Amino acid sequence: MARYWCVPPEWTGETAFLLAGGPSLRDFDCRVLRGVGRVIAINRSYRLAPWADVLYFCDLYWWQHHKLEVEELFRGRYIVTLENQIDGVKTLRNTGVSGLETDPSGLRTGNNSGYQAINLAYHFGAKRIVLLGYDMRVSPDGRTHWHGGYTGYSADTYRDLFSNHMVPYFDTLVQPLRDAGVEVVNATPNSALRCWPYRPIGEVLATLKG
Repeated sequence: MARYWCVPPEWTGETAFLLAGGPSLRDFDCRVLRGVGRVIAINRSYRLAPWADVLYFCDLYWWQHHKLEVEELFRGRYIVTLENQIDGVKTLRNTGVSGLETDPSGLRTGNNSGYQAINLAYHFGAKRIVLLGYDMRVSPDGRTHWHGGYTGYSADTYRDLFSNHMVPYFDTLVQPLRDAGVEVVNATPNSALRCWPYRPIGEVLATLKG
């Protein structure tokens, strides 16, 4: 029988920075986030912030290929996944594709881990969620991620995935998060996500530190 975790509201009233995989993170120094708010590293972004509070991943295949490196590098408090039963990893239920899951034992998927991480930050109690690396598009030089990407997926495949299977679902998070009093700021330059306002990360940090 599956054992599901219930996310504790440990970040009530705090700001959560979410580090996705977009190419805009290639030259970003994640150390500027330390001590400012909570951090969720998504998939390989634990390499950019091994000190993040949480590492989130969805795919078991990904874990099988990164397990040893995660165990060596990651120093955060929680590693969280969706439906995978893995020793030492917290597991949440898949409760559907769209909208916001309010039960802290589950997540809506949005067909991508970045979407799921937003729902996770909500469960932790964050009042402000700042998105970094949420490009959701192929860069002009053909890059799909800040790292080398994943084998078996062409740029054209990613264009289709981003525009038709991922981006549209974020719209279904907007009103539920607003109703819950959660502010979402997209600090990803040139992001294909248009449902939340863009603010440069420097402005966001200046506001929080001020």
